[in-house]
Amino acid sequence: MRVLAAPDKFRGSLTALEVTSAIKKAVEKSGWIPTGAPLADGGEGTLEVLGGANRTTTVTGPSGTPVEAEWRLADRTAVIEVARVSGLALAGGPESNNPLEATSKGTGELIRYALEKGAERIIVGLGGSASTDGGLGALKAMGPLARYKGIELIAACDVRTDFLSSADTFAMQKGATSTEVEFLNRRLQRLTQVYEEEYGVSVEEIPRGGAAGGLAGGLFIAGAKLVDGFDFIAQEIGLDEMILESDMVITGEGRLDKTSFEGKVISGVCRYADVYSVPVFVIAGAISSEVVEKVDCVSLVETFGEERAFSETELCIERLVTERIKLLSQ
Repeated sequence: MRVLAAPDKFRGSLTALEVTSAIKKAVEKSGWIPTGAPLADGGEGTLEVLGGANRTTTVTGPSGTPVEAEWRLADRTAVIEVARVSGLALAGGPESNNPLEATSKGTGELIRYALEKGAERIIVGLGGSASTDGGLGALKAMGPLARYKGIELIAACDVRTDFLSSADTFAMQKGATSTEVEFLNRRLQRLTQVYEEEYGVSVEEIPRGGAAGGLAGGLFIAGAKLVDGFDFIAQEIGLDEMILESDMVITGEGRLDKTSFEGKVISGVCRYADVYSVPVFVIAGAISSEVVEKVDCVSLVETFGEERAFSETELCIERLVTERIKLLSQ
């Protein structure tokens, strides 16, 4: 039997690569044939899934201070992960972040640097941002947009939020108060007018334009193609072919709930596997009761207890995979 390990990260515990490794280890020990395809949806983990960092550049962080941003450049293709450049974690989390001042400037600086280093294709994974600046910081830092003509600029998004809904949807998660959300809403509204006046482009109703605090909308001004992050990554790594050649797919993430079926990795894997009638087994840290009947799934917390699920995540995953293969082998 051929088993494809195709998980997302377990946020706070394991990267997608580490989860994949744990699944493959258990599969191989059980005598079946494992294949690995760690996944992401355009958010955190995108860089690692698309080959990993091979460069580090100093740019402006989300709080305005310098950060050492890891990114990738290979075969004239650059991969930039916003979380590692203008991310909320770099700002100290929502408690320390200044949602009115947080900037996407560093992302723009890194895009410009990638261009100057010869990139002809630039992939930007947009999840995990600290800012709600509508991409203005990045757009200014990119320099003259004429330089990007002929460059394939791709913004991989993990949400479909429109530009003007960005603050209402995400700003509080970035530390904003209700009053600050109102201010950010007004600023985004004004920014749509500025963009239309200066660039002749409307970003108001562009699907995904509100990703990363409107950074997606700003990149759209620069000619970026806004794409569904999961589907883009799946196509980049040839996920459909891997599933077609497998007898079972094992996927997973830290928490399985209704949002997991709104364009995230789990829903994408299930959608791809369904095309080829390949069964999917989902392992998650925690599982919401509202989704337990949607997929074949098992919770680490429910099975092993919260403490062990967090402290021995890899071992718990290995054990669940081993038990499932034993059950199928009977």
